[in-house]
Amino acid sequence: MQKYSPFRDTKAALREFFHFYRPHRKLFLLDMCCAFLVALVDVLFPYLTRRILYVHIPAGAVQAFVRVLILMVLGFCLRTVFQWIVTYFGHYMGVKIEADMRNTLFSHMQTLSFSFFDRHRTGQLLSRVTTDLFDITELAHHGPEDLFISFVTLIGAFIVLFAIQPVLSLILLVCVPLIILFIANRRRSMMRASKTVKQKTALINTEIETSLTGVRTAKAFCSESFEIEKFSACSGEYVKAKKDYYHVMAGFMSGTDFMLNLMSLLIICCGSAFIMAKQMDITTLITFNMYVASIQSPIRRLTNFTEMFTQGMAGFSRFLEIMHEKPEIVDAPNAIHPDRIDGNIEFRDVTFSYDADKPTVLSHINLQIPAGRMLAIVGPSGSGKSTLCQLIPRFYDISGGSICIDGMDIRQIALKDLRSSIGIVQQDVFLFAGTILDNIRYGKMDATMEEVIEAAKFAEIHDDILALPDGYQTEVGERGVRLSGGQKQRISIARVFLLNPRILILDEATSALDTTTERKIQHAFRRLYENRTTLVIAHRLSTIKNADEIIVIDDKGIHEHGTHDALIQQNGIYAELVRNTD
Repeated sequence: MQKYSPFRDTKAALREFFHFYRPHRKLFLLDMCCAFLVALVDVLFPYLTRRILYVHIPAGAVQAFVRVLILMVLGFCLRTVFQWIVTYFGHYMGVKIEADMRNTLFSHMQTLSFSFFDRHRTGQLLSRVTTDLFDITELAHHGPEDLFISFVTLIGAFIVLFAIQPVLSLILLVCVPLIILFIANRRRSMMRASKTVKQKTALINTEIETSLTGVRTAKAFCSESFEIEKFSACSGEYVKAKKDYYHVMAGFMSGTDFMLNLMSLLIICCGSAFIMAKQMDITTLITFNMYVASIQSPIRRLTNFTEMFTQGMAGFSRFLEIMHEKPEIVDAPNAIHPDRIDGNIEFRDVTFSYDADKPTVLSHINLQIPAGRMLAIVGPSGSGKSTLCQLIPRFYDISGGSICIDGMDIRQIALKDLRSSIGIVQQDVFLFAGTILDNIRYGKMDATMEEVIEAAKFAEIHDDILALPDGYQTEVGERGVRLSGGQKQRISIARVFLLNPRILILDEATSALDTTTERKIQHAFRRLYENRTTLVIAHRLSTIKNADEIIVIDDKGIHEHGTHDALIQQNGIYAELVRNTD
């Protein structure tokens, strides 16, 4: 994954972060206006208190005193309303921003190539989309609000204080930047520690995802204790990361509190000295102490903001790491949108390796598959049979040579047009959690019920579906766990029938079917093969006897090609495979 670092470019990260405020700017402005009014009430309260102590109480002005009290009560009532708006609408805005980020991230991940998912475990990616963004809600809401309130409160307080006692105010003005500087300097180490915590959280998610997915295998091998130990070790790393984070945070919080207490003590000492020197009265010192509390409040807000910022930006930085990933396979400039694809496939000196520093999987493959013909591919495990088929829909890009369909290089055909013309049934069938109807319709989202039923009949699964209690509305469970292997495979075949593609790729498509069911479905396959270019990978060689051409490949390339009868007569690798199968 691209090593994006927010530490090197915090400004750029913040620009990207604030980009998500644009759709919610009305809520943001409402939040900021109410936050300003809350800060204004907080600044005026000590001033009105000083006026009561200085003017109304010494003069015995009861009516004026009552009016000021009523004004203060109204002010606090309005402050309560403003605070409610800030809390409710501010958090609502934060949740919407978090959701926007999550949707943006998920949408971007859908554009990334197979190679990206080959390199990263599902649990880690899941953590990026979920837990990493949980702290964004608080940061998106409280971040600008806390900064704004702190700024308004500090400016307003110092304006009043300098009007009351300039010398003492100057002492206070020197203290505040020192505390803010301390807070800013601790931010980097806290962010680094917080990011480590999120990385360990991702590892926990990965272990949970892996263990729960493989729980049946673990039980079959009586390995529950091993899985528990492995998870406990991962959890221990998380605890250590949290401990390190709390160690940094403890120094930060206690240091800030110490400096704030020193500031209060300094004001009392200096104020007392001014009183003894007859340069200030006790009422002014009381007012100053109230404003010190008002100043400490925004500083504490800044302290909380720093903790919130480090956690939120640590998650956002991991968000940006994926957002800055570029899909390796994209549409070419001026990509071709063919009106029709007939299915003439040609491999021209094709070479492929998953990575430049890894061995070549396919080397100098030359192959022609006329439209409407059926090609069977056989060979030992790891010879590149599935890889060869995965190159046609551009799940991976070739390292050398070219693959053409109807004379067009597939790299020049728009990906959507290319892949929508190719139907794939794989050995490892994946069904989405949902109903049988949903999974069949995945081949054509706008298909009618009649079309779905027709496809199910072609795949010899219609009667099985009707025998289920809820028919087509039967929930298949996670990854189709409530269905048998044969049922899952036939549903995936029905899905392809519904798609009605021009090119068909069957990668061990009948591996989970028993012999009887396989015989039943062969006539449906033959109907599907008609007028379609078909590539079949099969271990059961009896299923490919009628192929127009059979090729035998290994890691060195194509060794044999021809019809079943011709290859048997050659008495080579294919003939040996047939004898071993029999």
